[in-house]
Amino acid sequence: MTQTTPPLSFIHDLTYAGLPEAVKKQAEMCLLDLLGIAIGGSTTRVAALIRAHAAREFGGAVPMVLDTRSASASGGAMALGMTIDSLDGHDGFNPAKGHVGCGVVSALLAMSLAENHMKGDEFLAALVMGYETGSRLAMALHGTVPDYHTSGAWVAVACAAVGARALGLDPSRTRHALGIAEYHGPRSQMMRCIDYPTMLKDGSGWGAMAGVSAAYLAQDGFTGAPAITIEDAPQYWADLGHRWYIMEQYFKPYPVCRWAQAPIEAVLDLRRTYGLTSGDVERIEVESFHESIRLATNRPTATDEAQYSTSYPCAVAMARGTVGAADIADEALDDPEIMRLSQSLTMSEDDAANAAFPGKRLARVRLHLFDGRVLQSGWHTPRWDATSPPSEAELRQKFHALADPLVGPSRAAAIEEAIRKLPQDGLAPLLDLIAQPINGASTASS
Repeated sequence: MTQTTPPLSFIHDLTYAGLPEAVKKQAEMCLLDLLGIAIGGSTTRVAALIRAHAAREFGGAVPMVLDTRSASASGGAMALGMTIDSLDGHDGFNPAKGHVGCGVVSALLAMSLAENHMKGDEFLAALVMGYETGSRLAMALHGTVPDYHTSGAWVAVACAAVGARALGLDPSRTRHALGIAEYHGPRSQMMRCIDYPTMLKDGSGWGAMAGVSAAYLAQDGFTGAPAITIEDAPQYWADLGHRWYIMEQYFKPYPVCRWAQAPIEAVLDLRRTYGLTSGDVERIEVESFHESIRLATNRPTATDEAQYSTSYPCAVAMARGTVGAADIADEALDDPEIMRLSQSLTMSEDDAANAAFPGKRLARVRLHLFDGRVLQSGWHTPRWDATSPPSEAELRQKFHALADPLVGPSRAAAIEEAIRKLPQDGLAPLLDLIAQPINGASTASS
């Protein structure tokens, strides 16, 4: 039975011209930030492995982003999603306890490359649609099931919406696409990967793959409706098209789990206030919410472990005054002073911080100095939250810090300009720039 619900209409009918100007600008900045993270993540072992896997196991003629090889649309979406996820610096949504943009942009770029959609304003409208559906799907899933699933679980449905729009599916087939994606999406356990950090990460790549596959299956007549998070959770959809959740995403100044970023800010505040160096500090104490202190790997041996750690990036912040992509790379994890501080760090959970999560991520820090002093910070939240967002200049600076060393300043500037001119010049210039490997060389070897 065909059921045309407001979400189904929104998926297909949202237009770029109908978006508020602030939403249009936010879409541009989200896209720029995600592509910066994709470029930075393209050097990771995860990216090499998953792109080789996609080329081998997901045969097709769709160019993969930042690679010389091709895959299917679903394989390309998976590869890009896991490449972005491999460097944990992409945007997120507090109520989702996860990330909308990573999966959505991966599905959207893969579908654009597969279906030859070159209209830039349509691309940006579809991106906003993905953020709006994905944000509500996340809240609906978290609000109706007891388990804490990764972003892939719910972003799969948003990616199916992206695919349904790209393929021009009718309401009935769109409805089935959403249901297929919800059923086949990865209901992966987030806290398992927190306790045992590996390359699995947040499931976004697998969710993008499931969503794109669902759209193509529905196009061919495969059935799977309903998507319960849409049809049985109407309370999460009542404000669709009125409240723009893309404006409520956070950005990350550091490429590590968001849960570790309030402790980093507290460490940096004490470091600046008292003019400290790492040699002044005997040990570090962190008070935060339960999930943050579950990031307990204090001697990481790979970047995936360093990104899902509270102690390691706090130690980096104390030693170096910031945390950048180079600080959490595989080859950077042997600094003895940072390891000393990381292994010195102890954590405890606080009731007030627990009560504030996930709307706020609170932490405070005590530094025990070798001279006997104990310095305590106030309560901190991560920087660049939706209530205190980064400036456009800060996000552009972040993009160039990631992209310039790997693709060169000229190509990075061309990507930035192509995003800015999407509504006028279309998608082709951007696709030409990103459907190439970094440094102009083949990435076929892993």
